Amino acid sequence: MTELTFDEFLKVDIRIGQVTHAEAFPEARKPAIKMWIDFGPEIGQRKSSAQVTVHYEPETLVGRQVMGVVNFPPRQIGPFMSEVLVLGFADDAGAIVLAGADKDLPLGMRLC
Repeated sequence: MTELTFDEFLKVDIRIGQVTHAEAFPEARKPAIKMWIDFGPEIGQRKSSAQVTVHYEPETLVGRQVMGVVNFPPRQIGPFMSEVLVLGFADDAGAIVLAGADKDLPLGMRLC
């Protein structure tokens, strides 16, 4: 494992956002869901593709708060431009469980 300094960690901009729209992404090589996430007035809405189909259906994600890295460059995923990296953890079988807060937070709040 590579150690980081605290200043290096601070360069990663992790924010809380709310999923406003989600849909299946059948064109993806691996099963995925496309999400539109509102990160509040400072950042606005960003899109993401996430391989979370084992634990989530698109309709169950709408309204959910998720954590995302908002300062990575956009990445083309097939015909979809992913603008934010949604964060999660792999369960025992390797399926992704989304990271979030245990209470609702103001959209765009930065992880500190």
